[in-house]
Amino acid sequence: MPSTPRSVYVGALAAAALLGGFGLIADAVTDGDTLDFDNAVLMSLRVPGNPAQPIGPVWFNEAVRDITGLGSFSVLGIVTIVVFAYLLLAGKQRTGWFMAFAVLGGTILSTVLKMLFDRPRPELTGVAEVFTASFPSGHATISAVVFLAIGAMLAESSPERRLKLFYIGVAITLTVLVGVSRIYLGVHYPTDVLAGWSLGGAWALLCTTAAHFVRERAASA
Repeated sequence: MPSTPRSVYVGALAAAALLGGFGLIADAVTDGDTLDFDNAVLMSLRVPGNPAQPIGPVWFNEAVRDITGLGSFSVLGIVTIVVFAYLLLAGKQRTGWFMAFAVLGGTILSTVLKMLFDRPRPELTGVAEVFTASFPSGHATISAVVFLAIGAMLAESSPERRLKLFYIGVAITLTVLVGVSRIYLGVHYPTDVLAGWSLGGAWALLCTTAAHFVRERAASA
């Protein structure tokens, strides 16, 4: 019987740690222990006396709006479809289906948790249109799933260490930028985003680790 690769154990442990972090944040949010911290961070990013206006020049506000769009369901949906189509055309059907499963599963998980926690959004107006509950951040969760899954897939296909680090670094950077933009715009509390990163990162790790495990078993069979 083939042995289980060490990377599978590492990925599973990392995912468990992230899920534990999500649980701690969720517990604190439910008890109301994070509200002072959340509001303090949000207010530090608003113009004094005008909570509806983020600090910084107008061009910076618009730039952040553009960045937050990278984590929208529309943009991430297009990215997912393009990557999925590429994988199918490249003869990597199994990887493509793992990718589709990861994104759909992460989206469903985020939506269900939003309904369960039903946390109201920050009471800031005139910033951006929002339609769902606040916790966890859907933008942070799904961008983590999509970007990290793609980054891990590219890293695994590259033989060079510097390229692996580049792919993972870009994936993490994009994920962080999207999450921070949600806080800056005032449409999410910091703990919403931290929870989204934890949940999305854990789900991406579980899916990529499972995909790697299946490929290794199939190759050694």
